[in-house]
Amino acid sequence: MALVSARLTAAIAADPALRGSELDEIIRIVPGKRAVMRGRWNGCAVVFRLFLAQADAAIDREWAELTRIWPHMRDGDLRIAEPLHLCRAHGLMMIEDLPGTPLMEHIYSLPPEARGGILCAPAAWLRRYTAPSEQWRPGRAAQWLARAEAAAARQPHAGLQQQENIVLNELRRILHAANAQEWRFAICHGDFHPNNLILDAPRLTGIDLGGSARLPIYKDIARFLMHLGRRDLRPSGEARFGVDREGFDAFAEAFALSDRERDVALPFMLGVEALIRVEGPNLSGSRIRRAARMYELLISDLRQI
Repeated sequence: MALVSARLTAAIAADPALRGSELDEIIRIVPGKRAVMRGRWNGCAVVFRLFLAQADAAIDREWAELTRIWPHMRDGDLRIAEPLHLCRAHGLMMIEDLPGTPLMEHIYSLPPEARGGILCAPAAWLRRYTAPSEQWRPGRAAQWLARAEAAAARQPHAGLQQQENIVLNELRRILHAANAQEWRFAICHGDFHPNNLILDAPRLTGIDLGGSARLPIYKDIARFLMHLGRRDLRPSGEARFGVDREGFDAFAEAFALSDRERDVALPFMLGVEALIRVEGPNLSGSRIRRAARMYELLISDLRQI
């Protein structure tokens, strides 16, 4: 914390554009990588992202992505936080801080009967984000399967490992069908989960774009849906491939998925995403049970392909 404070103070002293900045709180520190802080700049609420590694190329990538997508997502109810200033010499960027609640926190706050339809807005947000850069490419499903196999080998919980082996066998079975079609690629968020969307109804704002990269669109969709599915959180109360059925349909509709995208490519990537997020050895019993339930539902539907 002392290092973070000293770095921020040095940046403010060196960069005239940062004069008038004040630090209010440190949100989180990832040692050796970055710190995220809230503060004020000329009376406006801002977020400071400080990159702790020297000559960190990540700051350039993230700033380039923010400034690329900002003109496209600066207006309306589906947007990103405004990039305000980059101090490259001190590894500091400043972006707009907005009021609101992380989407998953909002979903948990709702009674189950009021959660229906809640995933239509995030589906629309992602489609708006990817639309300018979408193109078709060979899917290379085998490379994603290899990643899933490597991750599954690290699963520390024996019961989940057995289920993951079944998922792997199903992914191997449908690999040819997944490879037989081109996939839709775009510059995607890269870490698209519900808490990287801030809801201030009706506005939905995407944050934390540091992982943006050109990926299959199904990867971001699967990341979002599986983040909820692993926690046994299915707002509609119904499941498809282990995730929320209504959410699955909302993303399929927002992206106008073809039959083969909907029936093969996205399910394949849901299976991959389920495996590459390995549980830690100290995961609670309730989380293990929720993951096991998700795998049961996923396996059942994969077997129908």
